Formats: sequence, structure tokens, C-alpha cells
Amino acid sequence: MQIPVIGFAAYSGTGKTTLLEKVISELTSRGIRVGTVKHDGHGFEIDHPGKDSYRHAHAGAVTVVVASPDNTAEISRHAESLEECLARIRNVDVILVEGFKHEDIPQIGLCRRAAGLCFTAPVERFIAVVTDDEGPYPVPHFTFEEADRLAEWIAGTVHAAPVCAETVPKNGTDGAEETTIMPETDFTHFDDEGNARMVNVGGKAVTHRTAVAAGRVLVNRQTFDLIRSGGVKKGDVLTVAQIAGIMAAKRTPDLIPMCHPVPVSGIDLRLHLDEQRLSVEIEAAVQCDARTGVEMEALTAVSGAALTVYDMCKAVQRDMVISDIRLVRKTGGIHGDYMREE
Repeated sequence: MQIPVIGFAAYSGTGKTTLLEKVISELTSRGIRVGTVKHDGHGFEIDHPGKDSYRHAHAGAVTVVVASPDNTAEISRHAESLEECLARIRNVDVILVEGFKHEDIPQIGLCRRAAGLCFTAPVERFIAVVTDDEGPYPVPHFTFEEADRLAEWIAGTVHAAPVCAETVPKNGTDGAEETTIMPETDFTHFDDEGNARMVNVGGKAVTHRTAVAAGRVLVNRQTFDLIRSGGVKKGDVLTVAQIAGIMAAKRTPDLIPMCHPVPVSGIDLRLHLDEQRLSVEIEAAVQCDARTGVEMEALTAVSGAALTVYDMCKAVQRDMVISDIRLVRKTGGIHGDYMREE
């Protein structure tokens, strides 16, 4: 099950809670199950002295769960990120987030100019806006009195699932489910008419992103020894392949259709020989500060280095195998961090 996530971003006093209340009611009346996450920058208490749960917590319990025939509540004595909060929500059709205006999620921006409260970011940052100003605006816009229209529009995005949290089985459990942020499943490189397009990431926040990819070239004993001894006639295989991989990473948008040019701030590409496997092991780490990630740059770096190893050694061995090119880990962006399970 995929759960779209949409934020409501506004300064205090703009009226986002009142609007959100109306939108939730409208969505619920349409049969859409809503989950919400609210950011409270001032701290809060939902437990009360004298209650058993309060006594548990103040005795030292880090997490207290209160269950009744009708409701379940969990009280945790530690801060959690938005991603962790979203992971707790399941069995809903959409998650609406109030606050967290600096998070990299699709957001609806609110502006009440009559009260001197403007948008929290440039309008292009938002997927829609709610305002008392007529505009014009480059995104769908609604007034504060149009909660029903806004709800109808959100209901349409539920089916498009622009950014999702997906409920998946926990590994090694008895079938319990957990919610984790997952990428959209739409073929977003195509528009509604099937035409190819480059996805517009202009509304996403610039964040620090990293990616590490790896791969290997399997060779025979003769080729392995020649690479190690520097006996390959074309030159130093590992050094040339390292340079080639870095150059390939910088040319990724020229090689991969619809891939955004990214201001890469660092590429660390390393190659080493694995005698037990008889392979050239390749790992590339790439980082940037951008609106989209550098997974493709890391994978392209590894691929370029591997192809160069093959090219430099093909006169000695034709049946080398380039294998296991893979993303090892990545950080940053709305989909959160990823670590491959080897």
C-alpha cells in the first residue's frame, strides 16, 4: 500500500490548522482515510499526573503504549524525525503534515497577506498554494474558503502518489507491517500523453546528498598478474580506470536520458585487486548539494571505470566479466537514507 505525503507550510497565525481541519473533514466525507503529523516547536505533554501511563513514564520507561478497545496511544520520551513519524502511520490513504516547512516533501504553501504573512518559500517550491491574494500563480491555487476544492484536488493526488510512504512487511517478523518512505511508482519521465520529459525538481529543497556505488571486473590469473605488475601494454590499468570513472561521473547527464545535471562537489573513486576473487573491485563515492541525488553519477563512475579496465585488458583476455554494479548506500533527499543489505 502506498501512502502519499503532503505538507502544509505556513508561518504561525496564517490559519493552517483551521484549514487542515476543514480539509481532513472534506477528505473523510469522501471516504479517504487521513493520517496526520503535526510539528510542535514548543514541546507538549499529552499525559497527566496520576494516570498509570504517566507513572510508567516517570518511573523511567522510554516508551509507553496505552491500549483500549477503541484507541491506542504511544508516548515516547525522545525526539523523532519526520521520516520516523511517517513510519508509524499505516492503514490510511494520505498523510497530511502540518509544519516541517523545511523538510523535502511535497508542500502546499499558505499565505495570508492581509495579516502580513507571506509564503515560507518561493511559490515554485510548492505543489499548490492557498492564499487571500488572487495571484497569478504558476501552481494550482485556492482561497482559504475553498477547503472543499482543495480537498478534491488532494483526493486526485492520492491516486497519483507524488511522494509516498509504503507499507511493507518487516523482515523476520510474523507478518507485521511497517511504513517506510519509498519512491513514487509513476513513470514520471512520461507525461499524461506518453511523451518523454525531464521531471521538474525545481520545487524541491537543496539538500546535501551522497551516494556510493560499487562493482567489479572478473579476470583470469594471467590478466590479474599483468594488472598487478603493471605489465599491460596500454599502461597503468587502475590509474587510467580511476580517471575514466571520474570523467564518466561528470558526464552522466550526457549519457543517461532525462538525468538532471547536478553540481557534483566531490568524487572519490577507488580500485583495488582482490586476489581471492581474481577481480578488480571498484567503489565510487559522490556527493553534492542539490535538489536531486547523485546515485546515477556514482553508478556511472563505476561503470566507466569497469569498461576502461575491460578496454585496456581486452587484448589479453576477451571473456572478462563486468558484474555486480550496484548502489551500496545513499543519503539525503525525501526518500531518506538507503543501505544495501549485502
